This record gives sequence, C-alpha cells and structure tokens, in this order.
Amino acid sequence: MKLFGKKKGTEVLTRASKESVEFVEPAKYSDEDTNPESGSDESFTCSGCSFVTTQSEYRKNQYVCPKCGKHDRIPAMKRVTALADKGTFRQLKIDIPVLDPLGYPDYDSKIKKLQNDTGLDEGVLSGVCEIEGNKCVVAVMASEFLMGSMGIAVGEKVTRTFEAAEQLKLPVIIFTASGGARMQEGILSLMQMAKTSAAVKKFSENGGLYISVLTHPTTGGVSASFATLADITLAEPGALIGFAGPRVIEQTIGQKLPKGFQRAEFQLDHGFVDQIVERGEMRKVLAQLLRLHK
Repeated sequence: MKLFGKKKGTEVLTRASKESVEFVEPAKYSDEDTNPESGSDESFTCSGCSFVTTQSEYRKNQYVCPKCGKHDRIPAMKRVTALADKGTFRQLKIDIPVLDPLGYPDYDSKIKKLQNDTGLDEGVLSGVCEIEGNKCVVAVMASEFLMGSMGIAVGEKVTRTFEAAEQLKLPVIIFTASGGARMQEGILSLMQMAKTSAAVKKFSENGGLYISVLTHPTTGGVSASFATLADITLAEPGALIGFAGPRVIEQTIGQKLPKGFQRAEFQLDHGFVDQIVERGEMRKVLAQLLRLHK
C-alpha cells in the first residue's frame, strides 16, 4: 500500500503489506491527560443550562454537565483513560510524517504547534486496550487537533488501525469527532474516504467486529465513510451527525428542517443509530457488546 507523497521532490512512502504490529511504550502524556480527576478549582459554567461547578468536578464527570447532561468535547487521551482498564492501553506505532501537498501557508507550523500543545502526532489516537477484561483495538478522533479533520495522515492511521486489528484478531472501536475532510490537503484528503471505507470492508469480510461511536460532531467526509460503516453504531446524546450542516441544507433546499434534525436522537428515531449511550455508561455498554461477540 502506498501513502501519497509530498510535492517538490519528496519521496512516496511505501510499506510491506504484512508488517508486524508495533507499539509506542510508554506513551508520554501529562498527568492532566491521564488523570480524569485532575483539574483546578476554577469555576466552570455549562453552555447548555448555565449550571456552575468546578473544573475538577467537570473533568471528573468526563466533561458532562452534572445538571443537564450536556456532553462537551473530551480530549482524546482522557477518553481513552475513562474507557480502558487501568494500565492496559498501548498506543499503536504509526509514524506518518506531516505532508503538505498544496504548500498551504503556515500549515506545517500549525501542525507542529498542535503536536506540542496536545501531545498527539495527528488527529486520531489509536491503540490496543482492555475494557472490563475484553481486549480490543480502539481509535479516538481528536477534536482538539484541527477539529479531527481527516487528512492524509489521519486516513492512513485509521486504515492501519483496521489492519493491525486484523493481524491481532481483535474487534475495532472508533470514536468519531470530525468536521470532515482536511481542505488544506485538497483532493488527497477526500481520497481518504475511499481508503478508509476499503479498509472497513476488508476487515468485515475477514470476520472482524467494528463498533462505531459517533460523538459531537461527526460530519463531512468522516460521516460519509468509515464512521457509518460499522456493524454496530452508537452515539452520544445530542451529537450532531450528518454530512453538510443543517444551515447549509436549509439554504440549499429552501425549506425549514424538522426540530432536532441530524442530532443523535433524530438519527436514532430514523434508524441511523442503534443506541444512544451516555458517556458515563459507555464503558459498560461497550464491554457488554464485546462479551456478546466473543
């Protein structure tokens, strides 16, 4: 399989089709990332109901308002920490260089700054872990990294996640959170839709179980590819799930959309989602699904 190369003389990267699965050990993250109870005593005000609590309580509650239940975006590593059995997560080693096929202004420097600020190398974090003793491969799209947009590196990392799961004979769980394709990489970002979809199909044909968890927001090229091709599709409450946004659709068709259009609850009512799961129950539900499909 080939990875698209960068213009101006950069070599196209190639890899063997049956390379061994490698891990990054130990993954280096701050205590704030790995400790779900970390946080200051500064106040936090919910944007949904204006309830006031402390930052530490808010983070302890996995970025969910304890009063109205509004699910805010959660950093990728905090998601993994809340999900995996303690000490079981091992990050997959998937080294993808920063590619800038269009020579987009300041793109390289922006990526490097995000890498320093977030501790992530790209917009998705993937690895192997156990959930209540059930081993699986998990990938979490990082909304803190260019809104989880899918460029060349993200598409390649998602593809390799499925390939690693196939080699290890493990199910895949992916938490999606994305604004869609990364337009700084032009048409090559759109090509990741086909690549990731092909990876899902191959994984499925070989008997692999794929569970997709749609979080806020899951839109654009991600929703139109691997995010919605799972055997089981879960969603968090209130998540925006769709291709184009409601405002764009209204302007295009010249009609007012139904209340709650594209939200997780609307998608559940119309058969697009199998179940809505609150963040505090996600670990238990996923563990049960993994046990049922052993």
